[in-house]
Amino acid sequence: MIPFNKASITEKEIEYVVDAMKHSKLSGDGKYTMKVYEKLHELLGLENVLLTTSGTTALEMASLLIDLEPGDEVIVPSFTFSSTVNAFMLRRAKPIFCDIRRDNMNIDETKIEALITDKTKAIYTVDYAGVPCDYDVINDIAKRHNLIVIEDAAQAVGSYYKGRVCGTLGTFGCYSFHETKNYVMGEGGAIVLNDPSYLDRAEIIREKGTNRRQVLKGNVDKYTWHDIGSSFLPSDLLAALLYAQLERFDEIMEKRLTVWNTYAEELKCLEDEGLLKLSVVPEYAQHNGHMFNIILPTDEIRTRLVAELQKKGMNAYICYVPLHSAPMGLKLGYKPEECPVTEEYGAKVLRLPLYADMTREDALAVTDAVKEILRKG
Repeated sequence: MIPFNKASITEKEIEYVVDAMKHSKLSGDGKYTMKVYEKLHELLGLENVLLTTSGTTALEMASLLIDLEPGDEVIVPSFTFSSTVNAFMLRRAKPIFCDIRRDNMNIDETKIEALITDKTKAIYTVDYAGVPCDYDVINDIAKRHNLIVIEDAAQAVGSYYKGRVCGTLGTFGCYSFHETKNYVMGEGGAIVLNDPSYLDRAEIIREKGTNRRQVLKGNVDKYTWHDIGSSFLPSDLLAALLYAQLERFDEIMEKRLTVWNTYAEELKCLEDEGLLKLSVVPEYAQHNGHMFNIILPTDEIRTRLVAELQKKGMNAYICYVPLHSAPMGLKLGYKPEECPVTEEYGAKVLRLPLYADMTREDALAVTDAVKEILRKG
């Protein structure tokens, strides 16, 4: 069996979690949370980062921090997970769906400006598959129209845009450390505050609207209610798990890229034969091997490929049903034809299994199976 995803857990993760149970504290902002912050600074140069209970709640915090109100509009790709839009729809803001690029399936920056109205408040980008969007163009648009850019970098921990770390390319960056991501804490995420003026309020919102973190820092002797907020901080047990993962940062990255590169090398022949397309990593990007996509000619071929791989014990999955044509999107009045490239790719994209402990031999077994199935027709 080759599963679709499997977290890489070693004795180090177990050791740190047990130590947290015995010697740290079970609630948030303990010893291992602080160690994670130090490690993220060392690895990625992050200055102001706060762990959250998920990538979803990191996005929710960002939506609170920019004071979204009912009727505000947010430009966002439809080819993403529901968390990206739920985060601001909870504030009663409206998604304005933008189509995607054909090469890397990121938001099509050339289509953003035409969607801007006097109600537009922000652009929520998504670094799909760990590949960053074209942020020079997007940030220029945002600056000229006085908009805020929130980077959904859930899949892009360790990726770079023109030498700059993903997660630092907008006013806020939002990471996920979910079990399906490169570096995991079970459920968890982080918000990166690239404008430090938001830090104090972010700490308050994260702690149920109180200034409790100021007490932990020794800045005040008691805490009280200052703002709206929620319980966005994760247990230190989960931070212990993540700290072990970050200590293995280079190892996990190298293993994932080995699998990704094996797929790319072995499946190029099928692209040359016209049996599939491979997504393109732009020259400006350095990706983290988060996922490997193939684009099939039709939904029917994709469905057959998934079924045949399953018979061989190999698990592959579609990526997203586009949000604008998902049941909720249709309920809200969006139409499939509004984002034609997104709609087309939603029916053709397939994610192949990819995880750190997957071997090159495993990857070769998958590519051999894909070649056999597609060449049979």
